[in-house]
Amino acid sequence: MQYRKLGWTELELSTVGLGTWAHGGGGWRFSWGPQDDEESMATVAAALELGVNWIDTAAVYGLGHAEEVTGAALKKLGKCPIVATKCGRVPVEGGGIVSRLTAKSVREECEASLRRLQVEVIDLYQVHWPDPEAQIEEGWSTIADLVKAGKIRYAGVSNFNVAQLKRIQPIHPVASLQPPYSMLMRGVEKETLAYCAANRIGVVAYSPMQKGLLTGKVTPEWVASLPADDHRRRDSNFNQPRLGYITELLDGLRGMAEKNQISLAQLAIGWVLRRPELTSAIVGARRPAQIQETAAAGDVILAAGDSAAIETLLQAYEHKLQVGV
Repeated sequence: MQYRKLGWTELELSTVGLGTWAHGGGGWRFSWGPQDDEESMATVAAALELGVNWIDTAAVYGLGHAEEVTGAALKKLGKCPIVATKCGRVPVEGGGIVSRLTAKSVREECEASLRRLQVEVIDLYQVHWPDPEAQIEEGWSTIADLVKAGKIRYAGVSNFNVAQLKRIQPIHPVASLQPPYSMLMRGVEKETLAYCAANRIGVVAYSPMQKGLLTGKVTPEWVASLPADDHRRRDSNFNQPRLGYITELLDGLRGMAEKNQISLAQLAIGWVLRRPELTSAIVGARRPAQIQETAAAGDVILAAGDSAAIETLLQAYEHKLQVGV
């Protein structure tokens, strides 16, 4: 496992971090379907054994349940890896979720996360989404106060664009940005990665395998077998015609993976980590076997020729998306 410094902070993160979105279990809007808590805790244990030294979670995952499972796992193991969580998505009566970044809400969410995680300090506390946008300064100012109060070590954001980062930087320095980044979602390459590098903001990419699409296991039949509350059923990438284009892309990528003696999942993660602006890639895992495969991607180094060949395949995929053939 490789380790990289998170921006201007003192944190050294493993290049693969464990994502716990699915550990929230079923029964909420963005669920991945049912999940066994014991299996989630076993996955946390396996990740730490492999050298993964940080865990990413969020208050909204399972409406607090993922944080509870993470806290229980760490207490059982007696280990203290770096823990990152998020605020700004709040459950409301009736099962809905609202966006809220008021000072009162952020303070209450932070205290609730501390209790669920069973920790005294949150290593990295992140604004989950810049929404409501009119409240991002208020929310960020409150997080700065929580840093001063010793509740949080470092403050970061998720899903912010450059303009939004510039708005909050004068209030309190941004330690990290968590954007979506994969072969299928490359928007941060346009200006965001360069801005983060110039301002010493660490970047921890989420969904490097695009919710499992880049593992090669997804077929129309596999999608049809997903639990009814798995949010991926509603994702356009998991439905035609996009799924067909992605399947063709993966047919081309398989040869590259075989050449490097790695899996498609490891190739997808290694491709994201090729960027020097990246500190780490967050990989979701529901079972120990999954993190045992993907943690190895932290040591994948792609040759320049391989990266160029992948770029050719990605350009062909993007062309098909645009023209619809």
